Amino acid sequence: MEKRGWFVILLSFYLGIFPVFTFNKKQAKEKTFTVVLDAGHGGHDPGNIGNGFKEKDIALKIVLQVGKILEARKDIKVVYTRKDDTFIDLYKRGKIANDAEADLFVSIHCNAHHSQAQGTETWILGLHANKQNFEVAKKENSVIYLEDNHEVNYAGYDINSPESIIGLTMLQEEHLDQSVTLAKFIQDSFTSQLSRVNRGVKQAGFIVLHQSFMPSVLIEVGFLSNKDEGRYLNSSAGQQNMANSIAASIVKYKNLMDETAGPEQEIDLPAITQAENPSEENTVLNSANGVVYKVQIEASSKKVALKPANFKGLPNISFEKFNNLYRYMYGETASYNEAQNLQKQAIARGYSSSFIVAYRNGTKISVEEALKFTAN
Repeated sequence: MEKRGWFVILLSFYLGIFPVFTFNKKQAKEKTFTVVLDAGHGGHDPGNIGNGFKEKDIALKIVLQVGKILEARKDIKVVYTRKDDTFIDLYKRGKIANDAEADLFVSIHCNAHHSQAQGTETWILGLHANKQNFEVAKKENSVIYLEDNHEVNYAGYDINSPESIIGLTMLQEEHLDQSVTLAKFIQDSFTSQLSRVNRGVKQAGFIVLHQSFMPSVLIEVGFLSNKDEGRYLNSSAGQQNMANSIAASIVKYKNLMDETAGPEQEIDLPAITQAENPSEENTVLNSANGVVYKVQIEASSKKVALKPANFKGLPNISFEKFNNLYRYMYGETASYNEAQNLQKQAIARGYSSSFIVAYRNGTKISVEEALKFTAN
């Protein structure tokens, strides 16, 4: 059989060939919480080099420290994509996580810039919100050209094209909120515990995050090109501090998931909250097949009044609460085609990371499953 590459496997998953995994308390007791730690770059790929510091070395040292902390706990299993100076293909890193049936995938990197920029930022998978985000992802994704057989393993993927990511982004939509939650914990910890400059939680199309079918984040622990920050990250104390902060955030995330996982119930199936102060156009649909589509435009820890002025002029906004986040939705329709039009409208208003979500009889389901019940 002709080798079709990893992207064909991804397409198979997208079409619903692979099983869907749920997470509940019963499973939590039977299955150890598994974290895959990924040290960026390695081997003949040094990553960023600034002021004589090598990203591949610093990322590995921090990863090993995070792993050491987590491995001291009986309730967490740690899997590494690499534990030494080895080059690992991006698609293999995701495969390691998928084979381990991991609960989290955490990739650690170091930043660089031509200026004296500084600070930490944590990335989750999503559409490129702007040209700057696209350039960041493009730089990280360019490592595929150092891999053997990259033409096969990444067939059809063009790092210079933002459109290459759009279809595959849906694969991670089930885990977006969990990824945001972990990313926020990490950034808050860096700021409050270590007083690092907080550059925020961001979205872009990193290939390494595409490959993993679980909540995933990519952490940029700081800028090696900044002399002071590079020196800090290259020090044993700096690496230990960063590791402590990341490990504590992972434990905090695990504890939250344990608390919210109900018996025999998926953690990502919250009840839909009725919109407060709905606009005149915000109506409740009575779909014949029970399927309703909406467009999620953002998730925030803040509760915002549902006024068009607060959402770049978009009417018909509703929300639902998930853990400590509010997920804000635009529109409501029984037609997938119309949902796509709503998404285009949201993108035109500046919500470039918006995506379609689906419900059936008030319960959140995947878009793929919803399409089985709808003709368009």
